[in-house]
Parts: sequence; C-alpha cells; structure tokens
Amino acid sequence: MAVTLNETPSANRLHIGIFGKTNSGKSSFINAFSGQKVSIVADVAGTTTDPVYKAMEIYPLGPCVLIDTAGFDDKGELGALRIEKTELAAQKTDLAIILFCEEEISQELKWYRYFKEKNTPVVPVLNKIDLYTQEEKEKLAHLIQRNTKEEVCLISAKTGEGIRNLKELLARSIPEGYGNRMITGDLVDTGDLVLLVMPQDIQAPKGRLILPQVQTLRELLDKKCLVMSVTTDQYLSALENLAVPPKLIITDSQVFSYVYENKPKESMLTSFSVLFAAYKGDLPYYIEGAKAIDTLNENSHVLIAECCTHAPLKEDIGRVKIPRMLKKRFGEKLDVSLVSGTDFPDDLTKYDLIIQCGACMFNRKYVMYRIDKARNQYVPMTNYGITIAHLTGILEHVALP
Repeated sequence: MAVTLNETPSANRLHIGIFGKTNSGKSSFINAFSGQKVSIVADVAGTTTDPVYKAMEIYPLGPCVLIDTAGFDDKGELGALRIEKTELAAQKTDLAIILFCEEEISQELKWYRYFKEKNTPVVPVLNKIDLYTQEEKEKLAHLIQRNTKEEVCLISAKTGEGIRNLKELLARSIPEGYGNRMITGDLVDTGDLVLLVMPQDIQAPKGRLILPQVQTLRELLDKKCLVMSVTTDQYLSALENLAVPPKLIITDSQVFSYVYENKPKESMLTSFSVLFAAYKGDLPYYIEGAKAIDTLNENSHVLIAECCTHAPLKEDIGRVKIPRMLKKRFGEKLDVSLVSGTDFPDDLTKYDLIIQCGACMFNRKYVMYRIDKARNQYVPMTNYGITIAHLTGILEHVALP
C-alpha cells in the first residue's frame, strides 16, 4: 500500500520489541497491550515463528511498531532459525520489553545485557502475576530488580492488570530526543523556497511518489516552506519562471550532475539520498567512507546494500547505475555484489567498500546496527547519494543537513 502524506511510515515509528522465553506469554501480552488480536495465542510451544510486526497508535507512546518475537530458548533446527529472526528483530528495536515469568532468569539477563550494550532502553516486565501469591510476586520482582537495577513492571496479560502502568513507564523510557530528527535539518525554515527535482522514472511506480520524496515533502510543508516540484525535463523551465532563485534544490541523486551544472549560484543543492544519509545513518562516517572510492581498483570488492526487495528494474540505481559508474572508472573486473532487504553479511572483511541505499524502509536503529558492524570490522561505508556526488566531483558543493 502506498504511504500517504498523513501516514507515519513504519520505518519512522518507535519499534517496541517484546522478548522472552517460549510461552512466556509474549503473544497474549502484545494482544493485551495493543487492545487487538495481533498475535496467535496457544499453549503449544513455538506458536510464534517469524516475528510479527504490527504498526499502530498507542497512547501515550504515539505511532509504534510492536514486534512479537519467537522465544529466545527455542529448540531444534527450526528453533535456531527462529532465534535468528528474533536477533534480527532485536537489531531493529528502539525500546525493548523483556518478559520474566520464573526464577531462572539467566537467558533473560543475557538479552538484557545485549540491549544495554547497544544503548537500547529495556523495561523488565514480570508477566502472569495472576498465577502468583503476593509473596511470590514480590520475591520475583526483587530478584529481577537486583540483577537489572531497573524498575520492574508487574502485569497480567490475562486480566490486564499493570498494562496502563507499563505504558506510562515505556513513555518515560523512550530514548531522549527520539522523533526530533529532521530530514532537512536546519537547511531551510519558514517561508524559504524549495525546488524538488523528482524524475518519475521506473523507480517511481505510476501514480505514486517514492517514500523519501513523500516524507521530505511533508516535512517541508510542516515547516511552512514554499515548495515547487518538477520532473527533470521541467527543471530549467521552473527556474526561468521563478521570481527568485530557490534557497534549496533537492534532487534525485541520479541527476545530481545535471541539476548542479544548471543551478543558480545562490541556491544550495542536495539530494534526497544525502538527506537520508543523515536522517537514517551517520553522515560524517558516510562522507569519510566515500574517500575509499578513490582507493579502489579493478581487483576491489564492493558491496551494494539495498533495503528494498523489489524485482530487478531496468536502469536500477543500485543494481545498474552505480556499478556502471564504478566500473567505468576502475575497470570491468571490479567485483560488485548486491544484497537486499535484511540480508547483510556477518563477515564484511572481504569488501573494500559498502554502499548503503537511503534506507527509507528501515528504522535508524537498524541502519546504525549496520554502520556499527562495518565500523567494527574496519570496512568503509557510504551511501548512494554520497557516492554519486563523489563520483561526479560535486560532493564538496553539496549542502549537508
């Protein structure tokens, strides 16, 4: 389904992951927490296989994605695959809930430490309190608190007890500054004229705009900017018809060079991909990573990391255009590999450079997980827009948010 200007894309929602042992009550909990039948509830171990992602609005948290995961103590060959999916969900989690329901808590504490190492806020929850005496509840809560040094929320997914208190605790646990990031940063303000150059090619299905265009346009409208949108072939005509030059021109990276060569001297220029490099990732790291482009040769190995899982398209930017630009400069023998969706190698050391897409389909937490993995393995990483600006020799002239 296409995202409208009034919808919050899933990638921009607070991702709340629910983690616990098999049959710790995760599915019942998520249904009680959301007030909807989101997940299947059964007494059979392993009912939840692949994580269930459900976008919704929850007061007082706002737009969220709730993630119901498989038990992290799942057994067998299928269990191992389910745990891999749970680990992937953990990489996307902005705020973690760990369900405790018994005195043996070593596995829960292992996951608690994982999230703390990733600077992910964690809320320990003692579930199924309807099954315990008051003394048992106090004993378990004290055990969890002593080992986590966190406030423990006591709830019953069956009766709903404690759910309201948990939502308030989660609201207080949201990472400081979450949701305050701006796509355009401080490049423009109220009343500024912004020109969007948006080629409607095969990348943009008929009748729709691609997600970065939608999100950027919405933000500019919220900032009360004056916005004009054109396709590439109408770019020069638009400039001629404007009484004053636009303060900022935002273009698709694929036409960076053409737009730069014909822009008014007074106008700043950037691209949707460059903006998303800062919005979803680490812009300074990407710019530093772009320097590695100049060290490539025909024997180098480059990984293109694309978030979308669409079928290959003619003249696709990640699969065709960027590899063609690189091979034109460094030779046809240059090895360019591609992964899509959540596929991302554990071992990155064979690559001389990683080029990440704008990542509009992923939340920032997951993009930063990829960046940290590359950084820890000393592999330079950049993104589509930064790469094209560097290859066309205009990166130093691009406005950065």
